[in-house]
Amino acid sequence: MEYGVLSVILVIVVAFLAGLEGILDQWQFHQPIIACSLIGIVTGHASAGIILGGSLQLIALGWANVGAAVAPDAALASIASSILMVQSNNFDLTHIMGTIVPAAILLATAGLVLTTLVRMLSVVLVHQADRAAEKGSYSGVEMWHFIALICQGLRIAIPAGLLLVISPDAIQKHLLLFLQLSLAVLLSVVGWLLPLVMQWLSTLWLLVKYGHSSSLVSLSHQSLN
Repeated sequence: MEYGVLSVILVIVVAFLAGLEGILDQWQFHQPIIACSLIGIVTGHASAGIILGGSLQLIALGWANVGAAVAPDAALASIASSILMVQSNNFDLTHIMGTIVPAAILLATAGLVLTTLVRMLSVVLVHQADRAAEKGSYSGVEMWHFIALICQGLRIAIPAGLLLVISPDAIQKHLLLFLQLSLAVLLSVVGWLLPLVMQWLSTLWLLVKYGHSSSLVSLSHQSLN
């Protein structure tokens, strides 16, 4: 499907805002019901965007960050799946539920890689802000905070721009297949490492119990003496 210049700019702006809101949580632009609807509106397919957003929102209701466990990337899933839907030029409900929604779940999982990379970069930027704070530069601290926030926006805007220029056939044949294979490899690696980690945790727990028991015995001897 061909896009106008204004539509391309608006899609990238919506994607950038969704990336920001994935961290800020102020206006909820990253929520599927909002992000998909906005992409549908700016591309002229509001009803299909709302249907896709509502379907993904019901799934995203069960996603939440718990401690260090980060939930799948709802922003990338919403923006990328909306673009894939518009690119396919097929707005049938069966196509949306049978193809686009599963692709969105896959993209949400793959988006965790981008989130990890950007957060690793944010650690470096925070150190730069700390150095600016040591010099008493409030403007420097503010600048590094804005740079870190812009990186979060680009995390969604750049993939969105790439999806706009890649042909739909190439996306379906190569990109989604690559994501499926990558996810399969990652799951197999995790399945291989998980028993080792559990064994290591069991050994560590035994060492902790032994150390705790030894310390109690030592304290008892000292109190008796």
